[in-house]
Amino acid sequence: MPLVDVHAHLDDPQFHQDLSQVIERAVQAGVHAVITNGVNPETNRKVLQLAKQYPIVKAALGIYPIDALAKEVKLGEHHLTMPKLFDVDEELAFIQKQKSSIIALGEIGLDNHWVKGRLAQQLEVFHKLLSLAKKIRKPILVHSRDAELETIEAIEASGVKLVDMHCFGGNKKLVKRIEDNGWWLSIPPNVVRSSHFQSIVQALDINQLLTETDSPYLAPDKNQRNEPAFVTLTVQKIAELKKMDRIEVEQVIFKNYRDLFG
Repeated sequence: MPLVDVHAHLDDPQFHQDLSQVIERAVQAGVHAVITNGVNPETNRKVLQLAKQYPIVKAALGIYPIDALAKEVKLGEHHLTMPKLFDVDEELAFIQKQKSSIIALGEIGLDNHWVKGRLAQQLEVFHKLLSLAKKIRKPILVHSRDAELETIEAIEASGVKLVDMHCFGGNKKLVKRIEDNGWWLSIPPNVVRSSHFQSIVQALDINQLLTETDSPYLAPDKNQRNEPAFVTLTVQKIAELKKMDRIEVEQVIFKNYRDLFG
């Protein structure tokens, strides 16, 4: 049964030297699809190119919440990219034009961790992205670090139904709210060492779980670079926690992938 990685950043500089080998290892591991997320104009275009180059790569285009603030605040380097000035509405128009070439909008959402006290400005952009998702009928891949409640409330108000909460850090009450909304949660390979992600797996219905890597981040070991092939470890851990057969877990997660992304 095919495996899936619904959230990765294969355009990251850490993959510049050996991306073809990384892709080959994913294929050999049985990975059917790697959704690679853009975060700004530069990475969105790189993601589109990667999707043309590698059959297993699926493109998701987005505006990362910190990059959305490039006009309002001067930021230092953070964990994904160095924000540069760009026109949000122009980028939204670009993304809309690419609707036939993308599988989702992502990475989008809110962040109150790397930059605090700027949620109002982020929400302006997030609302535009949610409206675009409804207009072009695409699922969303959502970042919500230290702004989990605000992110959930914004999505609920928008009426968007096809939602994957990526690397979700919220409490059990919010996990239940996500479950009740019929959304999905994607689990990274560091579930092998993260009690938080283990608790999410145990609490959530298997029919609303997906696998991701957030490559090159969230690796099984703190000192290694993550890559899509490592979703095999996530599946193995989910099977262990759910007390299910591994093949059955693979089948359910692949069905979940098709239910969300078509």
